[in-house]
Amino acid sequence: MIEIRLPHVVFEDTGDSIRLIWRETLYADFPKKELERVIRKKYRVSPQITAREGALLIDTDYEKVENFIAVYIQNNLGGLLRNRYTKRKVLYVHEGLDVPLLGYNAFGLIDRGTNLIQVRGVSGCNLSCIFCSVDEGPYSRTRKLDYVVDIDYLMKWFDEVARIKGKGLEAHLDGQGEPLIYPFRVELVQALREHPNVSVISMQSNGTLLNDKLVEELAEAGLDRVNLSIHSLDSEKAKMLMGRKDYDLEHVLDMAEALVNAGIDVLIAPVIIFGVNDDEAEAFIEFARKIGAGKRWPALGFQNYVPYKFGRNPVIAKPVPFKEFYSWLRKLEEKTGMKPLVLKPSHFGMERREFIPLSFRPGEVVKAEVVLPGRIEGEMLAKARNRLIEVVGTNAQVGDKIRVRIVRTRHGIYIGTEV
Repeated sequence: MIEIRLPHVVFEDTGDSIRLIWRETLYADFPKKELERVIRKKYRVSPQITAREGALLIDTDYEKVENFIAVYIQNNLGGLLRNRYTKRKVLYVHEGLDVPLLGYNAFGLIDRGTNLIQVRGVSGCNLSCIFCSVDEGPYSRTRKLDYVVDIDYLMKWFDEVARIKGKGLEAHLDGQGEPLIYPFRVELVQALREHPNVSVISMQSNGTLLNDKLVEELAEAGLDRVNLSIHSLDSEKAKMLMGRKDYDLEHVLDMAEALVNAGIDVLIAPVIIFGVNDDEAEAFIEFARKIGAGKRWPALGFQNYVPYKFGRNPVIAKPVPFKEFYSWLRKLEEKTGMKPLVLKPSHFGMERREFIPLSFRPGEVVKAEVVLPGRIEGEMLAKARNRLIEVVGTNAQVGDKIRVRIVRTRHGIYIGTEV
C-alpha cells in the first residue's frame, strides 16, 4: 500500500473521484478511473485508489507509482482547480502567464492616488450578501470564474508599485469577495510586513473564515487592522442580509473579539440599508465599545447602501442621498458620543500621492493581445503596454490580437471595447 501526502494538501474520497483540497480554499477532483488508467498504462498494474485521514492511498507495492502519481497530480492541478466556496473554475495567475497585475478590478493591484494600495490576490466570496455590489458568492448569476494570483508574482508587482509610490504605504487586502479565501493569506501579510515601504497592513473581511488559529497566525504575521463586515446583530436578519442560512453571527462576533485580543485593531463596517438595519446603529456602537475596537483607527465605518449596475439591488433596499446619510451620522455622533462616525482619509493616515502614470487615454485605440477570459459573459482580458484591459462586449478568444478603444481609465482601471 502506497500512502501519498503533499504539502498543504488534504485528500478526500468522494466516491467516483479523489478530491484534493489545497490550502483549505481551493480544490480539484481527480476521477478515480482516470488515475487508475494512467497507472495501468504506465506500469501495467490496476490498483484500487482511495483516500483516508488526508492521505491518498494506492493499493500497490510498486514503488515507482508514488512519484509518478505525485507528479501527475501536480502537473494537472492547475486545469482542475476550483474555488471551494463558489465552486467556480479558478484561473491561477503566475509569472509564466506574463499577465500584468495593473489595470483590472478583480485581481492585482489598484492605486487610487493615495498612499493606500489595494492588494487583490483572489476573487470570489463564501457569502451572497443581498446587496453585493458585484453579485458575488455561491449564488452569483453573473460571475463565471475566479482568479488566484501566485504570491511571488503578486509581490513582484507590489515591489514595482511601492518603488513608484514611496514609503509609508498602507497595503489593504480586499477584493471582489472575501480576501481570506486567498490560499496564501498569512504568507502575504508576512511578505508585506517585511516590505520596507509598508507601514500599515489592513484587510477587509466578513469574518466567517476566521478561527482562533488563523487569528493568531495573522497577528504574528503582522496584520494591523481588519475592517469587519457585520451588517446586523440579529441572527435571523444577519442570515437574510448575508444571503446564507448557515451564517453564524455568534462566531463572527467571537472572532471580532479574538482579533482585538490578539492585537489586531477592528473597524466594524456595516452597510446601512435604511428601513432594514439603521435601527441597529447604537447596538453596533455598543458592541464596538464592548470589544475594544478602534484603538488606533476609528471603531466604526458605517457605509451607505448604493445600488450598482452589476450588483444585487434588492427591492427592500431604498437608497438614501449621501447628504441625508451624513446628517444621520452626525446626529448619531452627538447622541452616543462615538466619534468619528463621519470618516475622512486623515483618520486612517491616508494622504494624496501621485498616481502611477496612466498607460492609455480615453478614446485611444490600441492593439492588444487577449490573455484571459473575464468574469462575466462577453468580457475578456487583454494586455497592452504592460497593463490589463477589460474588454467588454466581445467574442474574442485567448490568443487573439485585437484593436481596443479605451473608454475608461479612472484610477488606472482600463475598460475598452473591441473595434
